[in-house]
Formats: sequence, structure tokens, C-alpha cells
Amino acid sequence: MTVDPSTDTLVAAARRGDSAAFQELVAPHLRALHLHGYRMLGSYHDAEEALQETLLRAWRSFGGYEGRAPLRHWLYRITTTTCLKMINRRTRDPITNAADVAWLQPYPDANLDELADADADPAAIADRRESVALAFIAALQLLPGTQRAALILREVLGWPAQQVADLLDTSVPAVNSALQRARATVATANAAGTTRPGRPSSADERRVVEAFIRAWNDCDIPALAALLRDDVTLTMPPQTLRILGRAAVAEFFATVPADGHLDRITLVEVRANGHPALAAYLPDDTAGDPVGDCRGYGIMVLTLDGDRVAGITGFPDPTLFPAFGLPDREAAQRSAGRRVG
Repeated sequence: MTVDPSTDTLVAAARRGDSAAFQELVAPHLRALHLHGYRMLGSYHDAEEALQETLLRAWRSFGGYEGRAPLRHWLYRITTTTCLKMINRRTRDPITNAADVAWLQPYPDANLDELADADADPAAIADRRESVALAFIAALQLLPGTQRAALILREVLGWPAQQVADLLDTSVPAVNSALQRARATVATANAAGTTRPGRPSSADERRVVEAFIRAWNDCDIPALAALLRDDVTLTMPPQTLRILGRAAVAEFFATVPADGHLDRITLVEVRANGHPALAAYLPDDTAGDPVGDCRGYGIMVLTLDGDRVAGITGFPDPTLFPAFGLPDREAAQRSAGRRVG
């Protein structure tokens, strides 16, 4: 293996305890490691925790890094084992339906754009968003930890079976068996959902999002309903809420958010998991000013099928806003429908 002299110098310095050299070495890999943690854990916040734990473990053990494997692979190994430990520590009951993944959170597309191609995994280079589609991330959470790791490492990151076996401290046949079972579970999860959405063209996506925002701001429920597929689903992790069908979802929007006064809710366009998304700001009733600032409420991710909305996943969690580069508060109406990223 050919080693860049400058990298070799940094490795030697980091082994001697130079924290600045260590930080310079790992910096190009941080976004890819965070994304790996997200795929494993399904939660943006949990991925943050896993990344910090990974860096701490890597720093403490860097004196033993011998350079026989690329640094990137060594860091992925630590990230994977860290995530497996976090999965094992979870006290949540096993789930069998992807719609019941209570800890699911969205992942900002802007973070995917920060992946350096020289360090990015094959899926990130070819089509970064396919491997973080919300339905795929949710389906991964149905898998036991080792099956999840095997599927991600083999099929998303493209690792050879022997490397995966070494990481998981098992055999190649065991990895292949875990991969086969994982594929079957994910396929079943896909089959249990609604019809697989077709990838919309950028023009279709733009038209749908603009029409959705226009109908929302006009409180035009019939126009909003016309954008929905007949079998559209609305979910809202961590709640167990699941609303199925155009009429039921339209009725929800007509009566629940702001008691149906959708024009009081400011929407800001973002992107998450390769899907268009909308951040929602609610009027701050405590301020006593109906046209004043709004407070962050949550993010709606829209899954499109051509020129229709096939699914809406709402995340009523304003702690996600900083990850999307959004402020906690937003000027009401004046920025409705503006785009971020």
C-alpha cells in the first residue's frame, strides 16, 4: 500500500499523541462516518452520538493503528462496532413493521453534498440519495444489528465478504447467510408498504412542491387533496399515528394542524433523504402577536410518485432544525415557502 508522505507524517504524529494531527487525519472522513451511523441507527441524533463515541475510541486506540488497512476502513470498523453496541443497549421492543420505527429521523441532503468523493462510499458517488431513502432506512431498523451491518457493509459500501466477516468476527458463510436474511426482511417490508413510488422528474417534483405550498397557504384542502395519491399514507414518528388514504389525510390537514388554519403555519423548503421536505413553523401563541415570529415545530418529508404525493412523514421535533441549517424561530408568512439549500 502506497502511503502519502504527508499522511504518513500525520499518522506518526497522532501516534505520539498529537491531537491536532489526529483531527486533521479524520476530518475528511467525518461526514461519511456520520452517514454510516445514520444508516445503522436510523436517527440523526443517535448518529451524532455514535460519531463522537467513535472518535473518542479511535483517539484512545490510535497508538495501536498499524496502517495495514486504510484509515477509512479502520474508522468504519470502529463506527460499526460502536453502532452495534448502541443497538444492543436499546431497550425498545423488537418491531416488525417499518411504520413503527419510533426513533426514525430525517437526514439533510445538504450533508450528503458534503461527502468528499475521494472518501465517499460507492453508493454516495453513484446515487447518494438512493441509499438513504426514508423507506430504506426504516426497513433497515427491522434487522438485528449484525444483519443490518452485513447489508450496509456489503451492499451499500461494497465491502468484500471477508472484510465484513473479519469486522463482525465471524465467517464468510455466516455473513452471506445474514445478508440473505436481511435482504428477505427488507423485501418483505417493501412489499408490506404501498406501491413502490416512482422517481419523479425534477420538473414534476418542482411542480408538486410549489402546488402543495400554494394550496397550503391558501387553505385550499381540495387542491391539496388533488396532489395526493389515492393510497397516500401519513405517519408521524415517534407517534403511532398512521393515516391512510386521500380523504383521511385531507381531513387531517383540514382539522388538525393549527385547527385547519394552514395559512398560519410558515413553511420553509428543505430536502431530506433524497426527498423534498418542508419545515413547519407555528405561531408563538405565548407572544400574543398573531403576525409575529413563529417557533419551529417539525419537518414533513414528502415521498413522491411521479406527480403525486405517495407518503408524508412528519417529524414533530424542532431539535432537528439546526441539522438543516434552520433557525429556531422564523418570521411568520414573510418567508412562507422559501427554500433552504
